[in-house]
Amino acid sequence: MTDATTTARVDAWLWAVRVYKTRSAATTACRAGHVRVNGDRAKAAQPVRPGDELRVRIQGFDRILVVKKTIAKRVGAALVAEAVDDRTPPPPPRESMPFVPVRDRGAGRPTKRDRREIEKLRGRDLD
Repeated sequence: MTDATTTARVDAWLWAVRVYKTRSAATTACRAGHVRVNGDRAKAAQPVRPGDELRVRIQGFDRILVVKKTIAKRVGAALVAEAVDDRTPPPPPRESMPFVPVRDRGAGRPTKRDRREIEKLRGRDLD
């Protein structure tokens, strides 16, 4: 086996296993520091090998992926399952996540009554 078949660029691998929709999105995530290979920040051209652990931050949560097989081109979903071991813990239940009130855009400043309701939701009720 040659070295070219046992390694792949981290951005190409993330795109090939469908973590990111485009390869440029994977490259941008690497540049932003959202991708770590074996605990270290990864550049887009860093090679990954079978057994490497990748931590990818997507939408505020980390996905933990282990490379089982290196691929550089996008393949079908059945082959993706053979190439990656997803060790991401399940997300926390919705009840434990705090509720964030959102005002409609263009609604203007909150009235005194709105402000009091917001404070009550936040648990800062002064009454």
